Amino acid sequence: MSRPLDRRAWMTLGGLHLGALAAAAGPNLAALLAADGAGPKPDGDFSVILFWANGGPSHLDTFDLKPDAPAEVRGPFKPVRTNTVGVQISEHLPRLAGLADKFALVRSLHHNRAEHSGGTHRFLTGYPSVAANLTDAEYPDVGSVVSKRLSGRDAGVPTFVANTKAYGSGPGYLGPAYAPFMPRPDPITSTGANAYDPVPLHLAADGRAGLSLDPEGTVTLRRRDDLRRSLDALPRALDDRAGPAAEFGRYQRRAVELLSGPRTRAAFDLSREDPRVLARYGDSDWGRDLLTARRLVEAGVRFVQCQANVRLRPGTGRITTWDDHSVNCDIFKAYEERMPLLDRAAAALIDDLYQRGLDRHVLFVFCGEFGRTPRIAYQDPSRRPGRDHWPRAMSVLLAGGGLRMGQAVGATNARGEEPTARAMDSNCLLATIYHRFGIDTAGQERDRAGRPIPILPECEPIAELVGR
Repeated sequence: MSRPLDRRAWMTLGGLHLGALAAAAGPNLAALLAADGAGPKPDGDFSVILFWANGGPSHLDTFDLKPDAPAEVRGPFKPVRTNTVGVQISEHLPRLAGLADKFALVRSLHHNRAEHSGGTHRFLTGYPSVAANLTDAEYPDVGSVVSKRLSGRDAGVPTFVANTKAYGSGPGYLGPAYAPFMPRPDPITSTGANAYDPVPLHLAADGRAGLSLDPEGTVTLRRRDDLRRSLDALPRALDDRAGPAAEFGRYQRRAVELLSGPRTRAAFDLSREDPRVLARYGDSDWGRDLLTARRLVEAGVRFVQCQANVRLRPGTGRITTWDDHSVNCDIFKAYEERMPLLDRAAAALIDDLYQRGLDRHVLFVFCGEFGRTPRIAYQDPSRRPGRDHWPRAMSVLLAGGGLRMGQAVGATNARGEEPTARAMDSNCLLATIYHRFGIDTAGQERDRAGRPIPILPECEPIAELVGR
């Protein structure tokens, strides 16, 4: 380990990108492994890659199609057989259809929050928020809990990495020390906006420079007076939320040590990948993001969260999220653009996990905060089709993680309105993830008032997946 860095040395380092430092006055920096973990240290080397379809993907058009439903429900897409008997998915996901033995679908999750940030909070923390349209989480989300519980494990890389912050997510009362490291975040992603530029997890050449300590980068940072002032104010800004400035200084030093370390820099450097592997993932942000996620978990990151945003063609819609109301886009044209990208990138990642022997230790999850309404809506003056928010039923895709694959768990009724078999609170998914991490969901953290709060309200892991 390099010698401790004093404040002047820390200020001259060129390795910290402006977005990773200036946004929100510091949670991104502080989060780079704030503390020596508390509580028991779980065994194993388990990691999660969460590909978050913020806005809410339609279960009826992806993984739970209803071809016999009325036209106002079923939409235009046809289901296709997969390589697993009895499991069908959308015709626009042919690569994934050939890998169904390597993933599982859960079709019967539900919760009770139909607004974006409230639904995200409910899904990722397990607790209902008091506020409806909250920017930051009131309770810690799953990635932050993992960061808190596992941060004592020194892998030379951050415990929790994300491309940017989701609306309604965050470390809650755990504080900014357990927020993810975000290389180039955009604060607008933590608002109700749904048309912002997608924020990639992968780094292009200019982004990689932000994770290096080259002389040019140092000179650039020294010249940024505005950034210097922000950094001067950083400990004071976080003092009330993250403890004394002296304690934050420890976080600063640890953050710099991690970012300047070879494992972090190498994990973000896609130029080290075999060109044939890059080609399999595809020439898209999603392909490069999921490949970066795989490299990060191989380097030792325990939780990678990446928003699955893409800019649609102007004739399709104005959004970059999956918030597919009629007023935002033509949902079916949007899916014709998104699903081939998802199909290629997700199939490449799943294949990669199995080929590299990571399927026992790395879990890939694709989902959003809720499903979409069974009835197609036409609110836009153009009369284009859309679907609205629907937390009463949703589908989640999981691959690897040492879980039982090649199955569809649960079912919804003929219109996809609600579960009819194995109805489960969405907390069951969180319980499954915590179970694989070895984290006891009955374990407690203390909120800002000092009250003990269980990690998750009572809920069991999904038996069909964990083999109980």
